[in-house]
Amino acid sequence: MNFFLLAVNYSLMLLIPIMLAIFIHRRTGASWRFFFIGTITFILSQVFHIPFNWLVGQTGLLPDSLDTTANLLITATFLGLSAGVFEETARYLTYRFWAKDARSWSRGLMLGAGHGGIESILVGVLAAVSIIGLVVTVNNEALMSTIPADQQAAVTASLSSVMDQPWYALLLGAVERVFAIITHLALSIMVLQVFLRRSLRWLFLAIGYHALFNAIAVITVTKIGPYATEGILGVFSLISLFIIFRLRTAEPEPVEPEPLPEPLPEPDLPALEPTDDAIDRSKYS
Repeated sequence: MNFFLLAVNYSLMLLIPIMLAIFIHRRTGASWRFFFIGTITFILSQVFHIPFNWLVGQTGLLPDSLDTTANLLITATFLGLSAGVFEETARYLTYRFWAKDARSWSRGLMLGAGHGGIESILVGVLAAVSIIGLVVTVNNEALMSTIPADQQAAVTASLSSVMDQPWYALLLGAVERVFAIITHLALSIMVLQVFLRRSLRWLFLAIGYHALFNAIAVITVTKIGPYATEGILGVFSLISLFIIFRLRTAEPEPVEPEPLPEPLPEPDLPALEPTDDAIDRSKYS
């Protein structure tokens, strides 16, 4: 039963973004091109975001543990801000230099669906591969024998810790992705306001909102556990929905092409009758 629920969880993490994009496309007509632009935007942001976090971790500036509230706050603030700065700056640059025609609410939604959607898909794939790897390893004596004896118990315990969870805990990954995708839609619309309202402050608002969302997730999952964390993130998703619809604007009217000018009347030319001499000369031309 637990294997089935895990399969459902990971399948939803892959399918929900696609179903959302299909819904947006059918309801608004926004092109799939913007969905794929959003996916590339997220991937490129991580090309810089992940190494940056690693480098800062190597400097020793971040606490080694989260045992104290101060250490937890420092780490959560750093992780939230780094995610906000890299992802929202990438989103801004995409609007500015790549998706220059994404200047409507529907296209902003589709960009957000691609950005948050590919994150959900990648997290789902990586988690599924990890679980499959654990299951295969634990049930294969040859593979287990390649692991040091003192680590074999830890590998078995890792799989047991997942499989022994209640059924509803096995679906938390998909629930979390839904809340994250909704927030990405809101962030995409917020950054879009930089260009619709010609004010850079919307970029900083998006960075702050993204940082707060991530920092709260880190703090709450450490202090009060995953279930309460999902409840709090659910509240954030409601706020995100309010932002999405509060910033909704009418779609621009399609521009009708200029009608072609009426053809000029043909000038009245005198009728020319061929002469016998001209016909005779044409035989040799």
